[in-house]
Amino acid sequence: MILDAKLMTRLVAVAAVAAASALLVKGMLPGINLGAQETSQEQMFSEAEKYERFMGRWSQRLAPAFVKFAGVSDGERLLDVGSGTGSLALAIAAQTRRREVVGIDPSRAFVDFASKRTSDPRIKFQVGDAQKLAFPNASFNRCLALLVMNFIPDARQAMTEMRRVTKPGGWVAASVWDYNEGMTMLRLFWNAAVALDPAVARLDERDMPFCRRGQLSALWKESGFKDVEETELVIDLEFSSFEDYWAPFLESQGPAGVFVGSLTKDQREKLKNQLRNDVLAGRPDGPFTLKARAWAVRGRVPTDGGK
Repeated sequence: MILDAKLMTRLVAVAAVAAASALLVKGMLPGINLGAQETSQEQMFSEAEKYERFMGRWSQRLAPAFVKFAGVSDGERLLDVGSGTGSLALAIAAQTRRREVVGIDPSRAFVDFASKRTSDPRIKFQVGDAQKLAFPNASFNRCLALLVMNFIPDARQAMTEMRRVTKPGGWVAASVWDYNEGMTMLRLFWNAAVALDPAVARLDERDMPFCRRGQLSALWKESGFKDVEETELVIDLEFSSFEDYWAPFLESQGPAGVFVGSLTKDQREKLKNQLRNDVLAGRPDGPFTLKARAWAVRGRVPTDGGK
C-alpha cells in the first residue's frame, strides 16, 4: 500500500493538525481561517448521518457511563460542549427528570441532526464556539464535553471558558477515547494499515492529544479545578459481522475514514483483507465484540475564585 508523495503529504498534514489539537470536531469552529487545512477538516466530519454510523453509535453507548461519572443530578442546568449528534444530551435527559440541557456545536448540520432526534423541551441545541462560549458567567451547574477535547484547536482556552460559565462549586467533566491502546476498533485499523505500509504510521491517531492516562487530569489541574479525578470507562462495541465493522470506514468520516477514501480500489481491498484476518483471527465471520476504553475526568470550580 504505497501512497504517492502528494497524497501522503496531504494526509500527514491532516494527522499533524490532529496531533496538535488543531482539528475541528465535526467541522468545529468554522469561522477560524484554516487555510489549506479547511478542506480536510470539513471532509473529516462533514455529514451527521455518516458520522453517526461510524462513531456516533459508540458515543451513544459511552454517554450513560460518562453521565454517571460526571455526577449529574436532578434540578441542574447543564452545558454540553461539542454536542455533535446529541448522544450526551439525550443520555442526560434519559437519566434525570428536572433538567435543562443546552448543547452547542459549531456545525449547523450536526445541530440540526441532533435537534431532530428529540422533542424534549428540556433540551436545546444551538451553534456555538467552545473557545468563546456565548453565556454569562456562572450560567450552569455543570459543563460536560464528550469525545471533543482532543479536537478543539485551543483546549486550554476552552477550559477557561467552561470554568467561567460554570457556577462556583460546580463541576466540569470530559471524556476522550484512548486512541493509543484502548479504542480497539481503531487500533486494529491503524495497525493493519501500518503493516501494509510503515509510512502510514505518521497518520496514526495514537498521538491525539489527551488520549492517554493522566493527560486529561493534568489539563484540569493546570486549569485550576479542585478535587480532580480521572477514571477509565470501558464499553463493548458489538458488531454483527466483519462487514458491519468495515463498512463505516468507507463513509470518509474522521481521520481513518479520510485515509480509506484516499486509497485506490486495490489498496482498499488489501487493507480490508488484512483487517479481516486481524479482526476475525481465524474465526468464521459472524457477531463479535471489541472493547473500547475512554479516559474521563471531572473537577470542581473553586468557590473562592482562586486557581
